[in-house]
Amino acid sequence: MNPSTPLITGALAATEAGVVPATIRKWVQLGHLTPAGRRGRAQLFRLDEVFAAERATRRRA
Repeated sequence: MNPSTPLITGALAATEAGVVPATIRKWVQLGHLTPAGRRGRAQLFRLDEVFAAERATRRRA
């Protein structure tokens, strides 16, 4: 994890991972992904962590 990695919104994270925003929220709920910060009400994520969660959930499927 690189702390200097820019933070992105859940909607952008979903687009980058090729999933719907509800999937990002579900990964957070299940503990596969942890928000790295907040901007107002929006959760922010590191893209490398989003991709790691995406790979991990695809392996389990």
